Amino acid sequence: MSGEEAEELIKNPVYFGMMMLKTGEADGLVSGAAHTTADTLRPALQIIKTAPDTKIVSTFSVMVVPNCEYGANGVFAFSDCGLIENPNSEELAEIAVSTAKSVKTLLNINPYVAMLSYSTYGSAKSEMVDKVIKATELARERMPEGSFVDGPLQVDAAIVESIAKSKAPGSIVAGKANVFIFPDLNAGNMAYKLVERLAKAEAYGPICQGIAKPVNDLSRGCSSDDIVGVVAITALQAQNNV
Repeated sequence: MSGEEAEELIKNPVYFGMMMLKTGEADGLVSGAAHTTADTLRPALQIIKTAPDTKIVSTFSVMVVPNCEYGANGVFAFSDCGLIENPNSEELAEIAVSTAKSVKTLLNINPYVAMLSYSTYGSAKSEMVDKVIKATELARERMPEGSFVDGPLQVDAAIVESIAKSKAPGSIVAGKANVFIFPDLNAGNMAYKLVERLAKAEAYGPICQGIAKPVNDLSRGCSSDDIVGVVAITALQAQNNV
């Protein structure tokens, strides 16, 4: 672009913030309360770019469900809820591995990762189920130490122990999953907004993973408390170089 175009673009607060990150004048950036996800992530990928060991950039949302017996005392990570529309098996596996690492580092939780589907263990046959089966196989090979993954699992089999014993006997994840990997963006985005509104959960994110420096997005329907929560997570990312 021309110098004149650059001078005009830097007046945009998101681009200005990204340049502060790039030059080391800031350690993290939070946007989205007044900008779309595209307007937040486009300059991040243009200026900050991806982390050296990351194949794709994805997102996850931290869900804190009150009075909940499931997950990690009501704490879950949902991914991907904000970026990759229709991941293939390789991308889905990468999302699972990245989210497990993020959860372990940022939340100090041992990740039990459920690769979600409308079918448990291939009880139905379709391309959508096959995608999750393949992604689960790939993710198992790459999971960080202390993390576990299984699938395809329906949501009830993933979190309810009695149902897990029936639908997925012997699974190390079924009945105690705290990380949900959704097969596509439609499922993930709708799920986190439903849980936030119907279960009155606190929803933090989408939190980005795979960018070279901490950049995080917010829903334009976020509250001031949501902003504070994501700022805290961004600070943790900066401290842990996540």
